[in-house]
Amino acid sequence: MRPTATPLLLATLLTATALSACGSGSGSSPDTVRISFKQSTDNSIRVMDTYLGQMKKEFEKANPGKKVELVPIKAPDSEYYTKLQQMLRSPKTAPDLVYEDTFLINSDITSGYLKPLDAYLDKWPDWDQFIDTAKSAAKAQDGKTYGVPDGTDTRGLWFDKGVFQKAGLPADWQPKSWDEVLSAARTIKRKVPGVVPLNVYTGKPAGEAATMQGFEMLLYGTGDGKTDPMYDTGSKKWITGSQAFKDALTFVETVYKEKLGPDVSDALDPNYGTTVRGELLPKGKIGINLDGSWLPQDWAQGAGHEWPEWSQKLGLAYMPTQHGQAPGKVSMSGGWTWAIPSKAGNPDLAFKFVETMQTKANAQKWYIANSGIAVRKDVASDPAYVQAQPGIKFFTDLVASTHYRPAYPAYPKVSTAVQEAMEGVTTGDSSVDKAASGYDEELKTATDGQVVRR
Repeated sequence: MRPTATPLLLATLLTATALSACGSGSGSSPDTVRISFKQSTDNSIRVMDTYLGQMKKEFEKANPGKKVELVPIKAPDSEYYTKLQQMLRSPKTAPDLVYEDTFLINSDITSGYLKPLDAYLDKWPDWDQFIDTAKSAAKAQDGKTYGVPDGTDTRGLWFDKGVFQKAGLPADWQPKSWDEVLSAARTIKRKVPGVVPLNVYTGKPAGEAATMQGFEMLLYGTGDGKTDPMYDTGSKKWITGSQAFKDALTFVETVYKEKLGPDVSDALDPNYGTTVRGELLPKGKIGINLDGSWLPQDWAQGAGHEWPEWSQKLGLAYMPTQHGQAPGKVSMSGGWTWAIPSKAGNPDLAFKFVETMQTKANAQKWYIANSGIAVRKDVASDPAYVQAQPGIKFFTDLVASTHYRPAYPAYPKVSTAVQEAMEGVTTGDSSVDKAASGYDEELKTATDGQVVRR
């Protein structure tokens, strides 16, 4: 079901939760580093909690007298960002180290919430091991770096081999166009009742999952793979009026109008992603799932939804471009970073903790635990990493075909406008033309009129 809290009530609740989560603030003890991170809304998923617990023990053992206090924020993505920003506004509530999505980091930098890390990075030999694209994800327009990436990700199509067998579809399925994806979904709907033929995340409750796993995986497959369809790098303006935007919306509309996707009430549940990973996929209730490389972290031993046979049950296919035009496949990449708030009480201790987390051994441990894609060159070339888990090679190979969001300061508002357009065509409240026009108007407001029509 859709959330029913009013915006004012929700804002009040989020503020109260954020303030209470941080207690007396990061500056209360010079020997304690406070670390805030996103905790899964699924109580059985403790991948991040377990890893940070291990890092806490290692750090405290190596630094006698120093303590680590973990401050989890348990919330869906969209609420996590709101709570985090509430915390960053005051030295009383700001942690010493925060987990920042790369899509939000430039907005928080512009707001003055984060501290540049160049003085630390210049003295840290391991920084040379990070790939340039990952470094750029945490670099602001002022040329300074504000976060240390802990991995990246790619996206593709997960499909259930058992469902495909019942539908008469091939076990080595690889669609060459959007039409072939939709055709397979229609076949599943016709021949395998009781399953969701095709899951595409959509709408504001899904937050950035809708924008990135859903819409941008379509939008960035509309052109030649070289020209950004969302942001014009030449004029440094955001793109309005594009047929590519309408084509991507039309795909979303088709999925929900033809009932190829989940029920709209389920699709607009903010916790639907948790349901997909924890229940629907393991139970064979989804035919095709457009999703990310990180899913196996939920199915690992001790992760809460153990599913050791997933690699035999699920197949992987890359998302094709719209008509199969070159380069033929599309992926989006993002990832998360560790950043130090500008109002942190113990920034030096915080970076020391980052150094502990980001040794080669600890970074490799994290990439494998959370099904991440390595951003350290020494890990990416290690056979133990490549062979650690089924699917790692498939998703790592997609890096060559991937795109990164135009994560400039206005992007979070742009992303919300995308979600609103998607939600309109998902519910049937808006036609594609109306939703696209609404997006164009929202885009002008979100970017202070910095738009160009294409």
